[in-house]
Amino acid sequence: MITVKPRFKNWTLFLESPDKTSLSWKTSRAISDRPAHAYAVDEDLFLSKAFSSSLHPSKIVPFFYRASGHFDREDITITTIITSNRFQVFARLVERYRGPISVTIHVNNDTTHILDLLDSLETLYTSSPQMSRFVDVHLVVDFFDRQFNTWRNIARLFARTDFVMMLDIDFYLCTDFRTAIRNSEPIMEKLREGRAALVIPAFEYTTHEEGADYSTFPKTKEALKTLVETKQIDMFHASWAPGHNSTDYERFYSASPGEVYQVTGYQSAYEPYVIFKADGPPWCDERFVGYGGNKAACLYEMYLSGISFYVLADHFLVHQNHAYEEAIRKNERKSNRKLYSDFKEETCLK
Repeated sequence: MITVKPRFKNWTLFLESPDKTSLSWKTSRAISDRPAHAYAVDEDLFLSKAFSSSLHPSKIVPFFYRASGHFDREDITITTIITSNRFQVFARLVERYRGPISVTIHVNNDTTHILDLLDSLETLYTSSPQMSRFVDVHLVVDFFDRQFNTWRNIARLFARTDFVMMLDIDFYLCTDFRTAIRNSEPIMEKLREGRAALVIPAFEYTTHEEGADYSTFPKTKEALKTLVETKQIDMFHASWAPGHNSTDYERFYSASPGEVYQVTGYQSAYEPYVIFKADGPPWCDERFVGYGGNKAACLYEMYLSGISFYVLADHFLVHQNHAYEEAIRKNERKSNRKLYSDFKEETCLK
């Protein structure tokens, strides 16, 4: 059965409703003769502190839709972020993965826009049994576009399994890494220890048009290598080698079946797509707004905290090509380049 939240005819009333949720903790009787009682904190206040480095005011709505499925604690939740123009690509991910997904959706706080977006979201969520079974949806309502790291943290915080994957929405899952990981006790033990992040290597077609049709993407490593040899596919963003070359693609191509190898040439611009323990590694720095350095900052702080990166040599992702907002990206990258330089220095000192 699909549980759908009611459409809000008056969004302002929803945001300002006096019927607010409270979070509560029981006090201890260890140092008092008085009976234990619950201490309550307003949910909005709690969440504003949880994401205190992000831009405010923002309204965070956890579990706007909650998946009906029951997830094993040792499953892997894909955490991702989407905007309304990527709904179709997200539906494809849900059908392909068929496992737990925690997604943050940004809603621009414009009354002429909100109801239309919520209608589209309801249509999406009720479009397939997999969507309502596997997907938890969390909303962020504000005027601030591209708060990517805040949105990533929200998706991770409300994931309902011990392990998460930080993934960008435009990647197609070519292989079944989830089953392979869960069936390997040595790999699972690395995740349980909390000191490892598993890398799924990322690729893209060298011709934009070829990378637009996911149905033609390779599904095996041998098929992938053939396309690499004919120069139809290369590492993701090959023009910006520091982003992914620490994965050591030559070693990936030559690795034996089932091999897992450690990244030994880490550098600070490295931003692979990784699976790790949800509880333990540092959270993404929320000061990064817009394109450039945001995901690299997440992984840089994880690396400094003692996380080691391990590449799963049987598995890979392929980017589903789409047009970029180049003018916006250029300006935001310039701003974030300076922020990232300062961030690296302060993180090392910390």
